Amino acid sequence: MNSSPKPILLAMARLDRAREHVLRTALRLNESALLRTGAEAWGELRSYRSVVLDGLQPIPKSAVAQLQAFVENGGALLAIGAAPATAADPLAALLGVVAETARPQCELFSKCSRETNELLERIDAEFAVVEALAALQVLHADVRALLYVNWALKDEPAAVERRIGDGRIVTSSLGSSSQALLVPALGVILRRALRSPLPAAAGRRTITSAIVGYGPAGGMGFVHGSGIARTAGLQLAAVCDLSDSRRAAATADFPGIAAHVNAADLARDPAIQLVLIATPPETHAALALQMLEAGKHVACEKPLCLTTEEADSLIAAARANGLMLSINQNRRWDPDYLAVQRAVHTGLLGDIFNVETFVGSFEHPCRYWHSDAQVSGGVAFDWGSHYIDWTLQLLPGLPRAVSALAHKRVWHDVTNADQMRVRMLWSDGREAEFIASDVAAVPKPKFYIQGTAGTLAGHYRPLLFERLDAATGYEAKQPHFAEAPATLLLARFESGYGITETKLPPQPQQPFAFHRNIADHLLLGDELAVTPESVRSVIRVLEAAEASAKAGGELIPLEK
Repeated sequence: MNSSPKPILLAMARLDRAREHVLRTALRLNESALLRTGAEAWGELRSYRSVVLDGLQPIPKSAVAQLQAFVENGGALLAIGAAPATAADPLAALLGVVAETARPQCELFSKCSRETNELLERIDAEFAVVEALAALQVLHADVRALLYVNWALKDEPAAVERRIGDGRIVTSSLGSSSQALLVPALGVILRRALRSPLPAAAGRRTITSAIVGYGPAGGMGFVHGSGIARTAGLQLAAVCDLSDSRRAAATADFPGIAAHVNAADLARDPAIQLVLIATPPETHAALALQMLEAGKHVACEKPLCLTTEEADSLIAAARANGLMLSINQNRRWDPDYLAVQRAVHTGLLGDIFNVETFVGSFEHPCRYWHSDAQVSGGVAFDWGSHYIDWTLQLLPGLPRAVSALAHKRVWHDVTNADQMRVRMLWSDGREAEFIASDVAAVPKPKFYIQGTAGTLAGHYRPLLFERLDAATGYEAKQPHFAEAPATLLLARFESGYGITETKLPPQPQQPFAFHRNIADHLLLGDELAVTPESVRSVIRVLEAAEASAKAGGELIPLEK
């Protein structure tokens, strides 16, 4: 097992807990990242892998010399809004830039440099930020522009890179505002700046991929095939399925790929680097372990597996073999959930303490494996894999205990429960609830989230497609009720005024974001959007919920 990486030093101009939270969120800094503020001593920098300077701060000449030696020896220095105003400042000489006076804050459009740079690989050519631009003036010839902002028809440098020795320095005037720092594209660039430089052609390789389990005509096999086809850096080379008709459908949908009957044959193919598993849940653990032991990276459909023990085995196998393991928690990219997450991360709700989610209607469950408890893992594992994943993303940390109640009263021809209510309790008093129901004629809100500053409710918005046919007249088709983004209402309390209400729009669609993240991880070293450790927590809750329901609602304590 690899030793733990060196920590990151976060040096802030002053102690600001709200700003620190945004920095840790945007840069994915965990608890190992150490905080330094103001005039505190810098100490020995060799124990860190990266240093983040946030905001203008006095740095003595001796500390600047330390930072230079740190970078020359392979360290990464990221300066956000930290460029001095005068060239006489020792830090300006190290960064290679000075900052002009900040201009009025407004929406700006940041453009990536046309020069090849691995920090900009696979980033949109232009993206919007809200910032008070302090344009950068370049002092040294070895400083390369990364991002420009157009102001009065002139492109002004807004982020630059300087290589010194074995390390690099990235200075950005974008990200000085917390709103800009949370822009996804900018966050990716700044996070990449915290790692060692990659070879020039790292992002131009191709990952040869295969799918195990092919569901055509909108099934997950077809979705994964489409995601691979539309993601630069991934190439679909093979599919594996026991069904002749499914293999035929796959080769018709994606001509030129190989078709295997047995997973063992696919595992032995040395050309396959990445395997996406899209079979029913009861088969996930064995197939994922087989592919990991064969030296393949694995992306698995949710749920990853049906027990915590299986999750631990898969995580251990991926680590032992130095391979990627990720899970298609694709609803982390749902436009309504992303809007909810943004409201939480930007503090609109204050500190959240209660999360309630619901999915359901009153109709016969589907007559496929999703409704069979032995194959699917039970009702909690189906929709709960998404909704409880959302909950654990919004309420960090494993719950202290879980309880669940299930009803079997109407749909006796399928083995899943008709309804399950899952309750989660945290040691600090936070709580959450998830209900999945096939016997709810009037739906509850999809989201109901309470915080110390307000409440957010999200209501389902069923779609109805209407048309007039020349022969039959009026026709209407209604897709699944959960497909459209929910209508989101944020209500906040203002002292001396009362309750204000704001409708939150959904975030823009990000088609095939999961596949893009996998490619970015394998090709460029970007962090996984869905780590197996985060999904292990979901499996632990789901497993406990099913056990509690079988025990009549017994409270199940969770071991960390």
